[in-house]
Amino acid sequence: MEDCIFCKIINKEIPSNIVYEDKEVIAFKDINPQAPVHILVIPKKHITSLIELKEEDEALIRKNIYSYK
Repeated sequence: MEDCIFCKIINKEIPSNIVYEDKEVIAFKDINPQAPVHILVIPKKHITSLIELKEEDEALIRKNIYSYK
């Protein structure tokens, strides 16, 4: 998506402080943190909303929720 800020971060078009990256997700520090440690973990697959999630996205979303405790 051309206007998606997260896609631009994934494609390194916008600078970010990346703390983790693999083939499925990227994690970076929030530029306006609301807590002492505020990391955003997003899938590299563009998903516009939760309504668009498909069954095959379950493992990807589960990884985002449980892998970074």
